[in-house]
Amino acid sequence: MLPDQPARKGNRFFPLQHFRFNNPSHAPFIRFNRILNATTTPTLRAASATRRKSDLQRSLRLCTIDGLVAMPIVTISLPVNVFMTALVTKAFVLPKPDIGLLSAMPFLGNFIQIFIAPFLGRLHASKAISVVAATLHLLLWLVLGVMLPFIPRDNPAVAARWLILWFLASSCAAAIAGVAWSSWIQEWVPPRLRGKFFSRRNRLLQFSTLSFLFGAGWALAHWDYAIPAFQLVVVVSVVLRVFSIRWQWQSPTRILPHATGPVLSLRKQVGVLRGSGSFLTFIAFGSAWSFAANCFGPFYHVFMFEELGFSAFDVGILSVLAAFGGALSLPAWGLLLDRFGNKSVMTVSLLLWQTMNFLWCFLEPANRGLSYGMWVWGGMTSAGFVLGQFTILLRLIPPEAKSLAIGLNLAITSLVAAFAPVVGGAVLGWALGRWPDALAVYHVCFIFQPVAAIAGCILLLRVAEPQASPIEMVFGAMRNIRTLSGVFGLDFLVNYVFYRPQKR
Repeated sequence: MLPDQPARKGNRFFPLQHFRFNNPSHAPFIRFNRILNATTTPTLRAASATRRKSDLQRSLRLCTIDGLVAMPIVTISLPVNVFMTALVTKAFVLPKPDIGLLSAMPFLGNFIQIFIAPFLGRLHASKAISVVAATLHLLLWLVLGVMLPFIPRDNPAVAARWLILWFLASSCAAAIAGVAWSSWIQEWVPPRLRGKFFSRRNRLLQFSTLSFLFGAGWALAHWDYAIPAFQLVVVVSVVLRVFSIRWQWQSPTRILPHATGPVLSLRKQVGVLRGSGSFLTFIAFGSAWSFAANCFGPFYHVFMFEELGFSAFDVGILSVLAAFGGALSLPAWGLLLDRFGNKSVMTVSLLLWQTMNFLWCFLEPANRGLSYGMWVWGGMTSAGFVLGQFTILLRLIPPEAKSLAIGLNLAITSLVAAFAPVVGGAVLGWALGRWPDALAVYHVCFIFQPVAAIAGCILLLRVAEPQASPIEMVFGAMRNIRTLSGVFGLDFLVNYVFYRPQKR
């Protein structure tokens, strides 16, 4: 062996980088080394593939468990839920314009994040940003639990000002955490698994939400909306969120090859988004839907509390029924999304959902029992639209500017959604001050959402989604849901044949 000769590659067991064999007697050793190289490389590759598969399975499992225990704090952080509605109508009786402004804070926080999240994404990993922002959100809710007894209940103006400022801060933290989480999910969940995985995960999350809403509604109604009851709900949500953040941090995720694109400047990312016509069309549809859903959306719960005479426990049961319907239908929606594409399934889901919402214009205390069937149907039909919104976003966003794309979509649609409840609250407050029949005022206002939402489907159908099927293909695969249409007044769907199975 002669040192300092041209290097010859070996393996990690027999390094040959600094030696060359000139003696013919060394030939058997060289052949043995080559055989060892040929046998160890596939073994190492197989071991690496097994490890990647194991990490993916564990990450998917932790992602599901993380979502299960995160749902309580996520649920009460929404602008319209049993907790927040009871807080502003029972514990602190706020005027309608202030309720509308409070409901706008989460959407305003989603708009503000566009000035923060993209720059954080260029400095830190999406997973780290999500964990830190979720921790800040948790601490802000802990502050609310401590401060609730000190907020004056006899001064609605001061209470509204304090709650609005706090809700804005917590909503900003939640928005940054949500954008980072979406970007992180896109990095490691394989596209082939997204539809099925998220349909099953969301079905389990629906049951988690069901249990929490049932317990929270019972606690608030049982203790007659006392401040300690609200504090108990906050404490339970915060404690569960601690475990959620811990499991999220422990998740051994691996970034997929397609998720690692070139790091572009902000100016180039804006150029990429300007060339994404389908993505911009989807933003336009999202804006139209956000305004339709949130103009009078926050006041549906107020209507049930004040006009229909429902308690927090009753509203909790209605929410449970909606979650139960969504949990039952999500697996079917997931299969439909995978097979026929997102926009067609979303359109069908939205049409079935919003057609039922016209019944809100006829609800009164005498027939309020109809609301139970309405919420079940709403949960079953809205599940496909909600799941499709997430999966189509993952399909349309350009990987070169994913963080900016997710943030831009959330910012624009949320700015519209933040403006909507302020307008709705002002219109409702103005109308209630001039007409004594509050029930009729609510009925007229509730016409707006289904009409505007159905009209927005025109924009959704113009989105050029890859591998999407025509809308006619979707109805045929929905035989079970189609059969139930007659029970809810949609008789024209019962006997219509929309799809003919193809021969193999």
